[in-house]
Amino acid sequence: MNNLVRDWMSSPVVVVDPDSSVSHALTLMRRRNIHSVVVDVSEKNPAYGIVTTTDIRDKIVLAGRNPAETTVGEIMSGPIVTGRAEWTLADCSRLMQERKIRHLPIADEHGTLIGLISATDIFMAVEEQGWIEG
Repeated sequence: MNNLVRDWMSSPVVVVDPDSSVSHALTLMRRRNIHSVVVDVSEKNPAYGIVTTTDIRDKIVLAGRNPAETTVGEIMSGPIVTGRAEWTLADCSRLMQERKIRHLPIADEHGTLIGLISATDIFMAVEEQGWIEG
């Protein structure tokens, strides 16, 4: 089984500015059929947040906020942890379970984002190929 993160992550990562409206993020997510966008809050060193469909449900819909008048910087979670492309899916799953997250941006050795893996991606890997630890 190809059980490395690099074999299952999505790339490129959809990144938005923290001043972007939630409406803009919603449109990107719907058009690209994705469930999260990464928010670039870097000034000098790579630093990121994330907005997911769960954030939109809880921090926009349930809170009764207008997505056109709310920025992604206001509702993002962060700072986020990142994974590495050379990790196994088991390593990745362990970190995601420990942090109680469903989306994990993947960075290279310099901290530059190169992909994103989700719980759904891991589910698809197991469903397509079965599971053999290794």
